[in-house]
Amino acid sequence: MGLKEFRDSVREEVQGIVASDFKIIIKETDKVPSIDDPDITYPNLVTKELKCKLIETCVLYIDIRKSTDLNLSHRRETMAKLYSSFVRSMARAGSYYGGKVRNIIGDRLMVVFDSENCFTNAVNTAILMNSVSKYILYKEFPHNEVKCGIGIDYGKMLVTKTGIVKQGVENTSNKSLVWLGRPANVASKLTDAANKTTTETKTIRVPTIVEGHQYSHLKDLQWDEFDQEYFLKERVKATYLSPVLKHKSDTFRCYYLNSKTETSTTTVSASPILMTKEVYDGYKKANPNDKTITEPWGWKVQKGVSVSGYSGDIYGEDIIFGVFREEN
Repeated sequence: MGLKEFRDSVREEVQGIVASDFKIIIKETDKVPSIDDPDITYPNLVTKELKCKLIETCVLYIDIRKSTDLNLSHRRETMAKLYSSFVRSMARAGSYYGGKVRNIIGDRLMVVFDSENCFTNAVNTAILMNSVSKYILYKEFPHNEVKCGIGIDYGKMLVTKTGIVKQGVENTSNKSLVWLGRPANVASKLTDAANKTTTETKTIRVPTIVEGHQYSHLKDLQWDEFDQEYFLKERVKATYLSPVLKHKSDTFRCYYLNSKTETSTTTVSASPILMTKEVYDGYKKANPNDKTITEPWGWKVQKGVSVSGYSGDIYGEDIIFGVFREEN
């Protein structure tokens, strides 16, 4: 097929999908669908329909912190062992509480949960993954400083099948499920932010007043700079209704407005597990007496942590299952 024919065939397919008579058929579900689900199809240009599913549940992502740096600084054999250990152990942890692993890209896993008990199962899965990361992977790869970030969100996701059907070994690589909606996007961004320390430097212009004094033994004016608020409060007399400023000092001659640059640095450290308020509230409702809810060391709002696309509170903490600590 030449480029012209390829161009025309792709254009025809796209126009067929976006046409007004092409139907999107959505079926609600409370079970995590798989790639072989008959109610999720590729775009059918003959029947002019695409079947999708809609699920409202929790979605969790996990990946390794600074994986790019690790790749550059360690032997290929070590990285192969690390990635294999990470994916294998986290896939097992992801399914321990009933989660379904639905995407693996490099060092990032996506786990989705059936709607029933999704808050409890998702949070317990996050704790389990954090425990494996801190007390198994870190111990076996101490020089790599293996650390993981975990993010969880809850909401509705539209599940559709994308790709093309191919024959032979390429078939699996050319098709996948796509999870459309805020939860997958926000959970992924929370994962990026988790278990990281970020430093933000802000530079601002602050209004000031430069004041001139004339002492008897000085030929020229002596200049001093004051913050504007301090100048008005401490250097000027109270004149009440008068619009004229009267200075407290007899040596005062004049002043002029100025500004100076101030730089502030803020450091924010995020916990290894981050979740949206929706997940926290759902978990708290299902487990009101759980120690991670009632104890001071439990889940708390992460001050200074934010992700684009989400405006609510973000909760988190570094929580593990005690049984993992007992073996160390």
